[in-house]
This record gives sequence, C-alpha cells and structure tokens, in this order.
Amino acid sequence: MPLKIMLKKKQLSAGRVPLLLFLCRMISALEVPLDPKLLDDLVQPPTITQQSPKDYIIDPRENIVIQCEAKGKPPPSFSWTRNGTHFDIDKDPLVTMKHGSGTLIINIMAEGKAETYEGVYQCTARNERGAAISNNIVVRPSRSPLWTKERLEPIILRNGQSLVLPCRPPIGLPPAIIFWMDNSFQRLPQSERVSQGLNGDLYFSNVLPEDTREDYICYARFNHTQTIQQKQPISLKVISVDELNDTIAANLSDTEFYGAKSSKERPPTFLTPEGSESLKEELRGNTLSLECIAEGLPTPVIYWIKEDGTLPINRTFYRNFKKTLQITHVSEADSGNYQCIAKNTLGAIHHTISVTVKAAPYWIVAPKNLVLSPGENGTLICRANGNPKPRIGWLTNGVPIEIAPDDPSRKIDGDTIIFSNVQERSSAVYQCNASNEYGYLLANAFVNVLAEPPRILTSANTLYQVIANRAALLDCAFFGSPLPTIEWFKGTKGSALHEDIYVLHDNGTLEIPVAQKDSTGTYTCVARNKLGMAKNEVHLEIKDPTRIIKQPEYAVVQRGSKVSFECKVKHDQTLIPTIMWLKDNGELPNDERFSIDKDHLVVTDVSDDDGGTYTCAANTTLDSVSASAVLRVVDVPNPPFDLELTNQLDKSVQLTWTPGDDNNSPITKFIIEYEDAMHEAGLWHHQAEVSGTQTTAQLKLSPYVNYSFRVMAENRIGRSVPSEASEQYLTKAAEPDLNPTAVEGLGTEPDNLVITWKPLNGFESNGPGLQYKVSWRQKDGDDEWTSVVVANVSKYIVSGTPTFVPYLIKVQALNDVGFAPEPAAVMGHSGEDLPMAAPGNVRVGVVNSTLAEVHWDPVPLKSIRGHLQGYRIYYWKTQSSSKRHRRHIEKKILTFQGSKTHGMLPGLQPYSHYALNVRVVNGKGEGPASADRGFHTPEGVPSAPSSLKIVNPTLDSLTLEWDPPSHPNGILTEYVLKYQPINSSHELGPLVDLKIPANKTRWTLKNLNFSTRYKFYFYAQTSVGSGSQITEEAITTVDEGKMAMASRQVDIATQGWFIGLMCAVALLILILLIVCFIRRNKGGKYPVKEKEDAHADPEIQPMKEDDGTFGEYSDAEDHKPLKKGSRTPSDRTVKKEDSDDSLVDYGEGVNGQFNEDGSFIGQYSGKKEKEPAEGNESSEAPSPVNAMNSFV
Repeated sequence: MPLKIMLKKKQLSAGRVPLLLFLCRMISALEVPLDPKLLDDLVQPPTITQQSPKDYIIDPRENIVIQCEAKGKPPPSFSWTRNGTHFDIDKDPLVTMKHGSGTLIINIMAEGKAETYEGVYQCTARNERGAAISNNIVVRPSRSPLWTKERLEPIILRNGQSLVLPCRPPIGLPPAIIFWMDNSFQRLPQSERVSQGLNGDLYFSNVLPEDTREDYICYARFNHTQTIQQKQPISLKVISVDELNDTIAANLSDTEFYGAKSSKERPPTFLTPEGSESLKEELRGNTLSLECIAEGLPTPVIYWIKEDGTLPINRTFYRNFKKTLQITHVSEADSGNYQCIAKNTLGAIHHTISVTVKAAPYWIVAPKNLVLSPGENGTLICRANGNPKPRIGWLTNGVPIEIAPDDPSRKIDGDTIIFSNVQERSSAVYQCNASNEYGYLLANAFVNVLAEPPRILTSANTLYQVIANRAALLDCAFFGSPLPTIEWFKGTKGSALHEDIYVLHDNGTLEIPVAQKDSTGTYTCVARNKLGMAKNEVHLEIKDPTRIIKQPEYAVVQRGSKVSFECKVKHDQTLIPTIMWLKDNGELPNDERFSIDKDHLVVTDVSDDDGGTYTCAANTTLDSVSASAVLRVVDVPNPPFDLELTNQLDKSVQLTWTPGDDNNSPITKFIIEYEDAMHEAGLWHHQAEVSGTQTTAQLKLSPYVNYSFRVMAENRIGRSVPSEASEQYLTKAAEPDLNPTAVEGLGTEPDNLVITWKPLNGFESNGPGLQYKVSWRQKDGDDEWTSVVVANVSKYIVSGTPTFVPYLIKVQALNDVGFAPEPAAVMGHSGEDLPMAAPGNVRVGVVNSTLAEVHWDPVPLKSIRGHLQGYRIYYWKTQSSSKRHRRHIEKKILTFQGSKTHGMLPGLQPYSHYALNVRVVNGKGEGPASADRGFHTPEGVPSAPSSLKIVNPTLDSLTLEWDPPSHPNGILTEYVLKYQPINSSHELGPLVDLKIPANKTRWTLKNLNFSTRYKFYFYAQTSVGSGSQITEEAITTVDEGKMAMASRQVDIATQGWFIGLMCAVALLILILLIVCFIRRNKGGKYPVKEKEDAHADPEIQPMKEDDGTFGEYSDAEDHKPLKKGSRTPSDRTVKKEDSDDSLVDYGEGVNGQFNEDGSFIGQYSGKKEKEPAEGNESSEAPSPVNAMNSFV
C-alpha cells in the first residue's frame, strides 16, 4: 500500500531563543524544548521536516528536484528507494544529493529525458537513534498532447433545434482547462441558452440565426507547461425551414443533415446527464459539482433541490447559469439524492443524482514524539478515520514492525503502542500508516530515551513588569529526564508557593492570577529530579494601569464648523505613555486643519471626508488603552437635480426629481415652489410639500399660467438652496374658478351704496380679459337685478339710493373664455343718516349711595335710520346736598352696545344731586337727547380726615389739629378719637375712646403721662357709619427732674439701625401702593368688600345682614384699634374706605359701555360740559383716577 508521511514541523532558528520554552507531561513523556544550546547537547532521532508532494508532476523542460529535509542529533544520513528498490545515486552521473540534506537533483537539462526518471521515490533519514521515512513520492512529467487530426463537416440546423458541439480534448497531465473562442481569440458569449459543460462540450438548448458562424474553436490550456492546444474550427449555420428544404434538395443527402426535431416549441429534455437517474461519488473535503443541461424551446430554467434535506446555506454555489450545483468541503452528511428540474412554459422534467461521499483517511489522533527517561512508561497513539474504515499499520525505523528486531519494552495493541520500563536501546522512530482505497496517511513519531539532570532555560534575573490587577506569568522553562519537579519561592527565606493563591503550570510557569502591589519582589524557581537540581531567580514589578479618565464623545457637527475631541490619560509615573490619534484605525490626514493640543484633537473647517471614527490610543511598554468616538458631519441637503415634467395635462402635471446628497442627515421633506413667468416673473410661490422619501409629486395647476418649478430639500439641519428651475409649462386659458372675495355693500352717504370687493390676482384670472360683473337689487323689493361690467377696479358706487335700505349684492368674475361660477349674494345697506328720535320713558332707580340703575324705552328701528350701535347716557352732578356753591359741571358718558334698554351708573358721589339723558347711536352718529331726569344719592360714610397734626406737647397734654374729610359724603355727626400708650418694649397699653363734636377742628388731651409715646386713631362719622381712619403718634415732654436720668437712657428712635429699618419699611409700603394703584388704573378691581367680588352682576349689591338695606363698602377691621401687646409701625397713610363703586367693575378708561345683560364693558367719557352750579362744591365724583391722584 502506498505511504504518505505528514510531519508537524518544529523549525529551529539558530539566532532565536524563545522567552517561553516549556516542558510538558503527556502520557508520562517529555518534549524537548527547541533551545539551540540544549539541542547541541542532546541526542535526538531523525525527523522529516520537508518533502515533495505525493503526486509530483514535473516540467520535462527543467531539472528534477525531489525534496527531502530532516533534522536530528547527530545529523541524519539519507538514502532513497525507487520503485521499491535501493536507488544508488552514485551510479547515475545525472543525479546528485544536496549537501547536508537528502534532496535529489536530477540534471536532465544537459542530457536525458524526464520519462526515464518516472517512478515512486521514498527518502530515509537515519542516525544512531533511528530512521524516519518520507511519503511515497510519485514523479511524473507533465504532458500536453495535440488533438488528433479530424475532418469536421459543417453543421446545418433549423432555427430552434438543440445542439452539442463536442470538444473531446486530448488526455494530458495534469488535465487541461477547456474554453471556447473564435479565430480572434475572443471568448464566445454564454447564457442560459448556450453554455459549456463540465466535460468541455458546448451545449445549445436551442439555436438561433445569430449562432451562425464558422469558427467555433475549443481550446485546451495546460498550465504546467504553459501551452494551449487548439481543436479544428467547427462551422454552424442556422436556417429557416424553407431555406433548409432548398439546401437539402440542392446539396445534401438526408444522412448529412444534423437533427430531425421540429423547430416548434417543445418541453425540456436533458442533454446531460442521460436518463432520469445517475450516480456521483466524491471524496470528503473536496468540492462536489453536479451538472444538468437541458434543451427545449423556450429555453428551460434549471432548479436544484435535495430530497429529504436542505442545501447547506454557506457552502452551496450555483455556476454556469444554475446548470451546475457546487457544494464545497463536502462531508458524509452531504450524501443523498439531489434533484435537478428543468422547466419551461410547456412542461418540466427532473433528474435525480445519487451522491455518495467517500473519504480518504484523515487523522483523529496522530502519533506524537515521546521523550522518556530510563524506566518510564509511555504510549504512541495512531487513530484515523475514513470511508471505508482505514487499516492501521506500524513500522519501526522504516521496517514493518512485524519483521523488526524485537523490543521487550513495547507492546502493540491495534492503533496504540504501549511502552513500559524503557531503556536507551528503546529509542527508535515509529511510522504509522493509515490507508484505504482512496489514499493513505503516514506519520513519523520517535521515542527518545534520555537521562539528563534538570536545566533551567529561562534567563537569570529576568525582570517582569505587570500591570496591577492583571495576571503575572513568571517563566521557568526547564528540561530534565526524568521529568523534574518545579517549586517556586518568594524572597530569600520564603516557603514554597502553593496553588491556593498561585497557579503552577506544568511547563514551570508561575501564574499570579491577580497581581497586586504587594506581589512585587524576587521569585526563585527550583527544578529537581533524581539526577540533580537547578534554580533561577526572576524579579516582578507591579505598575499602575493606564486609564482614559476622559473619553472622546460622539459628535454631530455641521460642515464648515469646528469639533474637538478630549482624551485625558492617567498612567503609572514610571511608564511613559505614547498618545496617538487615529481616524478609522489609520493615521490622521496630513492636513493643517487637524491639530493636537495637549488632551484635545481639534478639527477646524470640518468637511464631509472628516466623518468617521476617531480613536485615542494610549500605549505604554506594558499596556494600551483606547477610546473611540464617532464624528458625523452633517449639513443641509444638496439641492435636488434632474427635474422633469411628465403627464402634462390641462390642470395637473407630474414633477420628478433626483435627490441630492442628504449630507448625513436624512431628508425629511421636499418643498416645491412655482414661478408664474407670465404674471409674476421672478417671484416664487409655495406649491406643495412631500415627504423626504418621495421623488415625484402630482401637482395641481391653474389655467393660463406659465409655470416653472423648483424643489428644495429639508433635513434637521435646514433647507437646501433651490434646485435649478424646471422647463416652463404654459397651461391653457379657462373661465375663472373663483369669484372676488370680501364683497361688501356700505353707503358712505345717505343716498348711495358703495360696493367693494377683493379683486382676483393674475394667477387666479385663468385667462386674458379679466372683468367683474357687479349686480345689485333691493332685498325686500321685487326689482330685477341691475348689473354693470367693470375692469381693473375693486369698487363701484351706486347713487340715488333710499337711506339705509338692505340690498343684495353679487360680484362675478369673467374673462375672454367665460364666466366664473354664479356667486352667492351678500347683503349690504345703503348709507345711514342720524337718528330722528330720542329714547322715551327714561327712569332712574338709586341702588345705593354710589350706584344707580337707568331704564328707557327703545327707539323704533325706522327712526334709527342706520345700524343700531347702542344707547349713550350722559350724566352729571348738579348739586351737593351738603353745600350750596356752584361750579362748572363735567358730564360723563356711558355707552351700552346693542339694543339694551337699561344700564347701571357706577362711581356716583354720595349725598349728591345728578341729572342724565339718553341718546340712541347708529353708524352715522347720535340722535337727539331725551328729557333730563334728576335723582339724588343718599348719604355714605365719609372719607378720612384730610390731615391730623399733634402740636404743643407738654408734660401731660397733647393738642390735636385736623382738617375735615375732603368727601364728607353726608352730614358729619361727630369725630371719634381713640388712643393708647406705647411703652419702651413697644407694647400697647389700654385703649381710650373719645367722641368729639363735628364742628371741632382742634382738641387738647390732658392728664397724660409724661415722656410717653401715644398712638392715635381718628375718623369721622355720618348717620350711615364711620369713615376711614387716620393714625398718628406723639410723645409728651420729659420731666425736668428726671432729665438727668433720661439723658442716660437711649431713645430707640434715635438709633441709626432703627431709622434705617423704618426707612426700608416705608419704601416697601410705597412700592406696594404704587403697584396697587397702577393695577387699579389698568382695570384691576377696586378694593371693595370681598363679598362684592362673588357677584358676577354689578346690579346686584350686597345688603347688610341686620336691616336688609344696601350696604356701604367698608372694612370694619380698619376701624378697630390695635390690641394691647401688638403694634404695627405707623406709615401715616390714609386707608380709602368710602363706599364709592369703582368704574373698573364696569369697564375700562373713561368711555364706559354696558352689554345687553347689564354688565359694564365701556368707558367713562372724557368729555366735559361746563354748566353753572351752586356754591363751590366739588363736581368730581370719586373715580379711580382721582383716588389715585389723592394719594400721590
């Protein structure tokens, strides 16, 4: 049986000493480390390191080189066999052996032929420890034979017939590569209809007239000799049936005519393979190629399936237009039935190929070299598989083990050789041969019996530097036979290290799984066997890890801007890191826009090409870290292009475009604009918007417009510049679609009607000659429509109309093509005139001292002579009940919108005489006034006294002077004075209540305590109730007898901190007052009793709970003096607590108006009419504005 030797090479390099050289135990065996110094001292059986391939095809034009290289100690000698017998190279002058190796060089260039040296060669490498053999090397020269000469008749076929052009190349070595070309060395085109089979033949499923040619040539290329052989050209002519009959009759016999099938359409039949079933056998690991080529008309299509299974996804490929199915790296699992199906429109046919996968031998466990010490045991295992199952045979030193010298230390057990109690004479090279009918495997494995004391191969005092928290591996490469035991020690006096903390590997390496700072130190490795001991020291240093404490971050920037990536690194002080920036795992571009400043990479004027992944890599001699961030460069999209108009109709067109680059930000929408070159050249209008995924839009068009379109793209960044304008498209003219809007009819004079409208623009005209048909008639009459046609205007005046009569109005657009749709009529009125009548039956009801309700009868509509705007009340104060002087009178105005016939008059002065009249208002103006109606307001509570001063302080008395209230709001009945002392701790004493006649303006308090501060509360009263109070504080003078004592006491009022505090409080109160007044002036609610706010209707007034009468607005809390023990700093401000209703509750400003429900929505009028009044009493009612001015 032929042999093959497969070697695991261990190439020695004289100048290389590995850091990690290890000794491992494998079934009680030693492996010799590849250390040159060690190998120089150790004997070793031969090992084949290089050899020629089993099937060795040579070029007959060159010298033959058959390789055989081996190693061993001592160096091996080489010998060869040829065809099973010794090959004596000394007897052949053309054969030499390369010095120092077994490679043969056969010089056939000088003389001789390659065929002379064909045969099976095998190399043997031998030394005193054994012999290794090579594979059987079959040497054969390559061959590229010529085609045999043959006469090829022209082929004539009718259109649609099938055809096979045979190639049948000569048998060469190795097999030729086949292809079809013409005389010009151009490959013939192939398709589903015409293709080359695996055997080299050219198959036509059906022929066409264009297949006619005279140079169908099959070529065979022999790659080994670089030669190409050519077959004689084949001529093919494809003719019609009529031409074929003429040709047969004139030139050919029936036997010379190729094919007898009809040229009609036909179902598929297979050209190859034949029949419905076939067999295919392939070897494991090869590529399985299955082929089905069918003929038919139309051309069939090929499909492949595997019965009872699926085709492997990653190993299945289709070639030759799916006519060839290939499965790579086949295994036994790929065996089964494969079916090809040929199908066209007329039918289908299938063929089943039964595939069997066989296997040449392959290794399960290949034998490995054994290094044993005397007396040790070991095994060689040789296990292989294949289909069929391979046979295992053993050789020793190239001789079948059955006839080799007997060795009592070995025992053969099938695929295993067991060694026990070996001695040095047991050293040998064993060969395992696994073979079946498809091939063989051969492996050399030696048994080397050595007796050597321990040697440590790791360099002494090696320094290891390791990053903290990582594994530390301290090498102790050793050799010895028997196998030494290894122990590790830390420090000079430490005990042996054990595997509870450390890991002791079989190759001698000490592993510290997680090295810490305290792992630093000196470690000693000790190797021992029965022949001796060796030791070696190594050193370990632990370093801090390199870390990136600030990583670069993902960035999205717009083109042209600047971006910065930050990368901060922390490292061990004894290690110097190298910081490098990478872009897409490569170097940064050589561009001045890229700059590195300490911890930052800065890119300016960012362009599209700058997008990518940027990596900060920090490297030291011990570790490296990196962090990456992606830069995405975005910008507004590039403008769309290639605008095209299609489906051009009268009122629609389809616009298509090609999007520009989105610049890394998806396009969200497209904006389409149009230009009307006829009416508004250069002005672009919005037409439509579509989503960013569309590239077409159906656009609605208007008639008589010369359209051009442009498109803009928009993304998250912004909008692109507009695209180039599309071609122009002029739509046909049509009647207008629209009529003018905003049609109105309003008279400007009592006898006219002005009709106005918003004209159509040029775009809406839909055609030339735009005009307007204006029509009108009285709404309540039977008159016909009156019409005029006008152009280039938006107004028409109808004269001679009755006053304020309703009209129906229509404005219709028309052009040269026709009229717009009939418009809807709108109602207008002719001009208004002033009302002719005044409201009648005016009635006044007084609600309370500041509020009155007015009722009136409406004016008839005919007398209004216009649009009713509302009613206006003029009212004024004629006389105060408490005074007898006169002054000019200021009239106030309130307007009530709509048809309301009642309203409220707020903000009246209590205890006063008023007069009023009512007038109706239309769009032209006011009508005549009704007769004046007078009314009287009852008394109210007074305002606070105008001033309060304390004069002439003495030891036990104080004198108060005051001015009466500016608004007594009735007859004063008396004044009320309340006062109480304040002690040095600012506590309030008992309250004294004193009533003073109304005619007094001065009062002296006696029997007061000396040097005492008093607080005074002072207000006036009418029969209705108490008014707002005014407060003041004062101090009686100091007793002279106690002046000395008082001089030692510090008055708090003279302290700087107290003065500052009081100023701050006063300033804060002033600011609050200003804010309050501003809000009141802007329409905020006047500060009246809270329960008034609960009523939505100002006509409903609160009533006193005790007597059911309308109450005044006052806050009883303001009249109560401060309780004892509490004190509020005096701000000398007068609290406004009169009962005046605020106009803000009814409207804003000065022209008050009321809704129909009575709610106030208008303003006080600023209009004044001066009339004589009695005496010099004030004519001003307490309004919010006046109230604010009184406080300023």
